[in-house]
Amino acid sequence: MPSRLRRAVLQASIAVPSSLFFMIPAHAVLGGNPMQTPEGATSSTVSPAVARAAVQGSSTSSTGQTTSSTSASYSVIQTTLSSGTVVREYVTQSGTVFGIAWSGPLMPNLTDLLGDYFPQFASGVQAARAAGVRGPGVVEQSGLVVHAGGHMGAFTGQAYLPQALPSGVAGSDIQ
Repeated sequence: MPSRLRRAVLQASIAVPSSLFFMIPAHAVLGGNPMQTPEGATSSTVSPAVARAAVQGSSTSSTGQTTSSTSASYSVIQTTLSSGTVVREYVTQSGTVFGIAWSGPLMPNLTDLLGDYFPQFASGVQAARAAGVRGPGVVEQSGLVVHAGGHMGAFTGQAYLPQALPSGVAGSDIQ
């Protein structure tokens, strides 16, 4: 790994305080295929409305599993990792992940979640730090938006590709 990339990765790990030392593996790749359910995790496909309700504190059913609506331009795959962290993948009808959201006691592995976009995120966080910006890892660029933050025991975030959002879907829908 070139030293410049290694330095960016190190600085990004500082940007999202020590949480990156306690990452839980999750292998969704932004711009790629949905993750395979990791060992010890549970996964289900939920409708976009159910995913929004879950984020807002409503329950879906006693099992928590609801099949996505066929009229939606995308589906949401919700995976609860063995740590209790919930990862929601927003997937187009063709099977490409255009957005990811997470919440839970441990930070998921952003290198795995962001895939090829991780170096762009790391350099964006590094630039913000160099400009004196402190706080959560936030990158808002024309081709990538990532908001990662929280504190020990309560991490949240979202990442999405603005150019890949289906028609009628806004960044705020990625929750």
